Amino acid sequence: MKRKLAGKDVHPIGLGCMNLCWAYGEPPSREDAVSLLRQALDLGYDHFDTANIYGLGKSEELIAEALKGRRQEFFLASKTGIVTDGGVRGVDCKPESISASIDASLGRLETDHIDLLYLHRFDPKVPVADSVGALVRAMEAGKIGAYGVSEWSAAHIREAHAVHPMAAVQTEYSLWTRNVELGVLETTHELGIAFVAFSPVGRGALCGELVDPARLPEHDFRRTMPRFMNGHWAKNHQLIEQLVGLAGDSGMTAAQLALAWVLSRGDHIHVIPGTANLQHLDDNFHATTKPVGQDVLDRADRLINQQTVSGHRYPDAMRLLADTEEYA
Repeated sequence: MKRKLAGKDVHPIGLGCMNLCWAYGEPPSREDAVSLLRQALDLGYDHFDTANIYGLGKSEELIAEALKGRRQEFFLASKTGIVTDGGVRGVDCKPESISASIDASLGRLETDHIDLLYLHRFDPKVPVADSVGALVRAMEAGKIGAYGVSEWSAAHIREAHAVHPMAAVQTEYSLWTRNVELGVLETTHELGIAFVAFSPVGRGALCGELVDPARLPEHDFRRTMPRFMNGHWAKNHQLIEQLVGLAGDSGMTAAQLALAWVLSRGDHIHVIPGTANLQHLDDNFHATTKPVGQDVLDRADRLINQQTVSGHRYPDAMRLLADTEEYA
């Protein structure tokens, strides 16, 4: 049942920790976030994924507070490379920036090592070998166990892997976001690299519980994403309602079916759905225990895909930071 990630066996369903402090609606209180993280560990989650940019360090601090004394019970992944300047996002993967960021993350996480550290985005200003070199030195120092990259193209993955073997690639992948099928998924399989899918339930859309994105809190960044906007959402919501029905007929939630579909795409694939809801936390983790036939997976695949979904996955500004191949 478990799958390999950076040489370790972990449950294929991990926990993404971005929304515990940032991005989607009102984040839970610190007390509730800490409680959820502890509940996740008790349920059996053993792969926690965070980043230095999530809440500007708050996500890492939450993990440290919640899971203090239990560090040996879970695989810890974090990221570096995205920076902000006056509210504007950019990418900085210079060696000295990576090294300083790792030390800062270790301090916030209150640990002496991070099992897997990703370069959060591709930095065209810095030679790949220079960025990877900084990560290798951190590995040699025992600060990180392995490295990966996030939202990188197949060509740049190969370039980095040739400098030093990488352990994982993390990129958005779900029924309604298929960009990795243009090259990244095949490349990771060929090179023996684990693939970690973020937003595997379409930023919550594929759960089937979001009816009107216009009612989301003003600072919820889904309000800026085309698929949640007028002109696109009505069509997408109709597809999602059919997914809910298909999942219900199969004795599972729409989110569980969405997760099962992603995991079915390769034995090297992991998923890291995020949630602030304890019931969803439990449902997501047990998605692998729900029997689902190939016919159901195929129907889900035909229902929601790159051709049937309406709107781009990212607004223009975020699109510029993603190196992953794009559909025409």
